[in-house]
Amino acid sequence: MRVVFIGTGEIGVPTLQWLLESSKHELVGLVTQPDRPAGRNQQIQTPPAKTALAESHLPILQPERINNAEAVGEIRSLVPEVIVVMAYGQILPRRVLEIPTIACLNLHASLLPRHRGAAPIQAAIAAGDRETGVTVMYMDEGLDTGDVLLQSLTEIAPGETGRSLHDRLAKIAPAALKEALKQLEAGTAPRIPQNPSEATSAPKLEREDGAINWSDSAEQVERKIRAFDPWPGTYTLISDGAGQKQKLKIFSATPQPGDEQPPGHVAGATSDRLLIATGNGLLRLGEVQLEGKKRMSAVDFVRGHPWVARAVFLPPAPLEHFPSQA
Repeated sequence: MRVVFIGTGEIGVPTLQWLLESSKHELVGLVTQPDRPAGRNQQIQTPPAKTALAESHLPILQPERINNAEAVGEIRSLVPEVIVVMAYGQILPRRVLEIPTIACLNLHASLLPRHRGAAPIQAAIAAGDRETGVTVMYMDEGLDTGDVLLQSLTEIAPGETGRSLHDRLAKIAPAALKEALKQLEAGTAPRIPQNPSEATSAPKLEREDGAINWSDSAEQVERKIRAFDPWPGTYTLISDGAGQKQKLKIFSATPQPGDEQPPGHVAGATSDRLLIATGNGLLRLGEVQLEGKKRMSAVDFVRGHPWVARAVFLPPAPLEHFPSQA
């Protein structure tokens, strides 16, 4: 089948490469986001999907908005039978969805209808889900609301981070698409409507979403730290006892039981541990980074900053995006 791939992020690259190398299907073009400045130095960066096709001679379209007439016309000129979308970053309008002669499919990194939206990987870990996967769905004009064709499941490991789960789902996706295309060719592909009552939301994350709410349980905070690794990361504000507030990034932690104490209270700052009270239980911090300083173990942080024993970890009370099962 003639396939146009629409995607931007790293998670879609293995699927794009599979399509490029497939002897059964013909990749006829890529639609991705424009090159943009990124990072502290604002250097121009190309999307990972575009970089993956650097050695090919396939058409690469990078419209600012996919719904403009020129972009729609260029996609239509590729005459796709199937459009495959994964991590593109824009909602496709109806006139694009209607271009392929067979189907417009989306590969979504969750078990829909759970975790619709831009951050399903982080949402699954933060919520304490035991499993997740890749959903292949027929696209409609809603946000991840189309009928499901198939789902490929995987368990979420105990120490899973946003990065590790991202990479595993990226590897799962090509096989899921291969099976979906096989069923479409055979005329056996199902259309399973989603149950709206089971839907949850996983909206796009901003850096501020990484703020820790110490009123959450130790397990919830620890899951959030893993879920938001590497983006957007997690942090807290510390009042150092002298009226100064400093930002502390937290990279790892371990929940442990303890006596009930006010959330954000330093329950132990010694030569071998840094314990912070939460809404339920204590959190033993692993690696941290004070703003403007280097990343280090919490133990080294305590040694170099003895005032932390008198500090208060402040509650920024961020909006809670993710439904929790604990």
